[in-house]
Amino acid sequence: MTGTSSTGMTRRALLCAFAATAVTAAPTYSNAAGFLRGGGDIRRIRMYSGRTGERIDMIYWIEGQYIKDAVKEINFFMRDWRTDSVKSIDLRTVDIMAAAHNLLDVNEPYMLLSGYRSPQTNAMLRSRSRGVAKNSLHMRGQAADLRLSTRSVHQMAKAAIACRGGGVGRYSGSNFVHMDCGVVRSWGG
Repeated sequence: MTGTSSTGMTRRALLCAFAATAVTAAPTYSNAAGFLRGGGDIRRIRMYSGRTGERIDMIYWIEGQYIKDAVKEINFFMRDWRTDSVKSIDLRTVDIMAAAHNLLDVNEPYMLLSGYRSPQTNAMLRSRSRGVAKNSLHMRGQAADLRLSTRSVHQMAKAAIACRGGGVGRYSGSNFVHMDCGVVRSWGG
C-alpha cells in the first residue's frame, strides 16, 4: 500500500491520531472576540451534508499551517453536489466557519446546505428564488450556507458577525445562515 510505513500506519492514520491528541490538549476559547481568536493554534471543521450523507470532522490547520490533505477533503466535501464539480474553497471562509462554530461552544457539526455552486447550479437556483445573487460568492468558493439544530439563526449569525471576517446573512424563514469571506456586512432577519 502506498504511503504505509514499516509499522503499517498510513500518513492519514498518523495525522488523525495526532489530531485526536491535539484536540484533547487544545484550550477552548469560548469567550473570544474578533476575527479568528476562537480558532486557537488548531482549527477544526465539523460538517455533514444531508444531500450526500457525507460527513467531515477534521483538523485542517495546525500551528500556522493548513494541512494539504485536509484542505483537499474540504474542497471535495463542499463541492456542487448537483454537478459533482469541485472548486478550491477560499480558506478564509472555512476559518470564519470554524471560528464561529467555536464561539458557539457546540459539539454538533454544521449541516452544509450549500458550498461551491457551479454557474449552472446558481442559474437554476436563481430562476427559482429571487434570493440567489447573480454573481454569488458561492460560485467563487467563498461562501457557505449552514444550519445547526441546537442553535438559532440569530445565535449563529451573532457568532459569525463577531468574527468580522466577511458577510453574514440571516435566513430565518429557511433556518440557515450564510457566511462568506467577502466585504464585512450583514443582512436578513
